[in-house]
Formats: sequence, C-alpha cells, structure tokens
Amino acid sequence: MSARDCSQPTEGSSAEVSVIMPVYNASDWLDECLQSILQQDFQGCMELSVYDDGSTDNSREMIESWRERLEERGVSMVMSGHNSTSPRGVGFAKNQAVCQSSGRFLCFQDADDVMRPQRVRLQHEAAVLNPTAIVGCKVCRVPEGSTERYTRWINSLTPDQIITQVYTSHGPTVVMPTWFCSSDWFQKVGPFNEGGKGVPEDLLFFYESLRRGGGVVRVDECLLVYRYHEHAATHSVLEETIWSLRVDFLQERVLSQWESFTIWNAGKQGRKLYRSLTPANQKKVKALCDVDENKIQKGFYTYEESQERPKPKIPVLHFTTASPPFIVCVKLDMTDGVMEENLRSLQLTEGKHYYHFN
Repeated sequence: MSARDCSQPTEGSSAEVSVIMPVYNASDWLDECLQSILQQDFQGCMELSVYDDGSTDNSREMIESWRERLEERGVSMVMSGHNSTSPRGVGFAKNQAVCQSSGRFLCFQDADDVMRPQRVRLQHEAAVLNPTAIVGCKVCRVPEGSTERYTRWINSLTPDQIITQVYTSHGPTVVMPTWFCSSDWFQKVGPFNEGGKGVPEDLLFFYESLRRGGGVVRVDECLLVYRYHEHAATHSVLEETIWSLRVDFLQERVLSQWESFTIWNAGKQGRKLYRSLTPANQKKVKALCDVDENKIQKGFYTYEESQERPKPKIPVLHFTTASPPFIVCVKLDMTDGVMEENLRSLQLTEGKHYYHFN
C-alpha cells in the first residue's frame, strides 16, 4: 500500500493525537516501543500512524500483531508502506505517516525509542498552550553514558537557551525524537525534506519553523528513552553538511543584523568560520579573540582568499580587550568551565552580546 494523497481529507473520525512512526527494519525494538504507546496515560483519542519504508525484516508483521491490543486500549492504527528494495528515507517516511494521519496534534516517535507513560499527556498539554511551537522534552539516553555531553546539553538548556543556542553543532535544541506539535503548524512549516540519506531533515524543518515565527518549548521531564546505536539515521549525515547549514542560518538570522562582530577563537574553528562567511560578513569581522598567548602574540590572522585579492589581516586579541558582539566558536563543556567563566566575567547577555557557534 501507499500513503494517501495529502490533499485528500482523512476519512472517519479524527484523533486528538496521532503518533507518527516511520519504520525501517526496526524489529529489534518494536515490541518495547509499541508497549510504551499502549501504556500512555493520555485520556484523549489517540491514533498510531505507521509508514514502513521498505523493511526487509518482519517489522510490518510485528506491528500488525499489535493492532488488536492497541485498539482495545482505544488507540486506532493506520499503517502503509512500500515494498521497494530501496528505502526512500526518513523524511519521506515521516511525511507519508503524517499524510495518512488524522490527529489535531502530532507526536513523533522513532521505532527504536520508548515513551514514558506520561509523554503524550504532558506534551499535549504544552502544545495546546503553544500551538505554533515545536514541543520537546528531556531524554534518558541508553545505553547509559553514551553521548554524555550531548545528552547533558539536551537536558540542561534553559528556556532562553533553547532559542539562543540553535546555531550550535548539536542541532535542534529539542531533539527530533521528542517532537510534538499541532498538525496545523506542521502543515504551515513542512513537509520534511525528502532528499534521503545524508539530508538532516530535522534540522531543515527546525530552521524553517523558526523562520516562520514558531516557538520552541521543552517539557522539563524525561519523557523519552532515547536509544543510541550504530544504525541510527543520524550517522549518515556528514558534519560538513551540518556546518554549511548552520553557517547559512547564522548569517541569515544574526550576522545580517550586526554591523561588526568578533569571533571568539583564533584557532581552527574560529578561522574555519571566518573562511565560511560571505565576503560581506568577512568584512564585518573586526577581530578574533582567544586566551592562547601564542596566537595573540602573532598579532594577526592573515587569510589568503586568492592570488588576485589582497590578504585580509584580522587582529587577534585577548578576550578581555576584544569588544562584543561575539560569535563563540569554543565547544561548550570542554574547558572545565573556563570558557564559560570567561564569558560570565564580561557580564554579557547570551542572545544579545554573543551567540554560541561550536
């Protein structure tokens, strides 16, 4: 079967929440995942919308075996998919699952993750209050200790930082497996990019939601057991792809508003950011700053753009003598708190005087 045409209305009664679940060869995790959907304490009408992206294992049969138990709990199920030997990609599968769904709200669920019983209820409450927002939650990572820095970042961001730290290398400040939003907002922002393997469809959607004035909200409870494993789709996205998208978004949203700025880091990452900027934004860089005396003593960073053009010479300063605003290119949580303390010593406001880009 194939998913319905999104231009056609869904037949039958509508659900309040549709759980959107793309599936590809997920048989190792499906029983635990589906059991967690069955155990939700949400009292409204729920629907599970599954799209199978050409699985070669018995994923589809396993899901079908849960239909009766789900329906007894009051969770209707719609499932479709294709039988091609070539998967179309997670963006395509998510779009198809959304297309065939009927819910007023969408709860995105990866087949290898596990919901806590209160997830749908608490995120639904937040989404009702924030109908033009992507609602996330805190996560519990398994195996325990995997991606420790990343998990700490996900869970420790303040409400303000959920907005200000959207340019960091970690990606969306609420991770895609935790997303919950109104169907109306999804239709305004989406669909997901269907470029297939290697395309960060979640980051592209997240940026577009922000462009359209959407909010970002996090329920501050662990509502999802977020599984780390070598077959996860995120591993197929190249770092350089993410870098280019982040630079473009930073230039669009921040640097276009600034007349000049300082890059905090005269090392590899700071110089790479400078080289990645448009010529117009390169001209706005008044200095690089650092704490490394060896870099500071050199006095300048010289960038040879081409043989025909003169080499720009950008001053390299100690951070205490540099002036804001700053783009901070030092990785968070990697200097035993020294960089963060240096920033605090300048009594600057994140989102006004500086943004993290690391």
